[in-house]
Amino acid sequence: MSEFILSNFALHTALAPDEQEQVLALLQRKTFSKRSILLRPGEIERHIYFVNEGCLRMYHTDKDGQEHNLCFYPENWWACDIVSFFKAKRATNSIQALENTDVCYFSLPALERLFTEVPKLERFFRILTQNGFDMFQRRVTSNLSKTAEQRYREFRRHYPGLEQRISQKQIASYLGITAAFLSMMRKEKDL
Repeated sequence: MSEFILSNFALHTALAPDEQEQVLALLQRKTFSKRSILLRPGEIERHIYFVNEGCLRMYHTDKDGQEHNLCFYPENWWACDIVSFFKAKRATNSIQALENTDVCYFSLPALERLFTEVPKLERFFRILTQNGFDMFQRRVTSNLSKTAEQRYREFRRHYPGLEQRISQKQIASYLGITAAFLSMMRKEKDL
């Protein structure tokens, strides 16, 4: 477990052995069963999660009760409602486990402590936030300007292998189409 998260940190920063120990000392771990809700609208996000195994989703429920998937978080991804977490604002989205999911996580006080004690982590999370914002902008642009087929191809590139693990309904919600249309499109185009 610790090697997996440390290799994730190594993508953007090199932590010395004593810094790694500081990080691991404040890291907590939890397992969520499939369909568990980690965050509900109106709650304040208390943790930032690193997915060791499994998959989470963030989704928004509209006034008609329709769920709209915003993002998936498979292994080696970080998950949280970032505005709620860092600004202590009530969440407008939900986070749910799509599979039995094992996570490591930090609370905000633990993360703030690490930012002070291991300044390299502030850089790591800045880069993580920048990459997340880049992904968000590309997704909005894609939803506004691309066809369902193009969005599906992007989904497959962005989340390789995930379509074999999660339901067609979840993928369709992410793409903004019905599951029936996704099924028809896949059959027609042999996608």
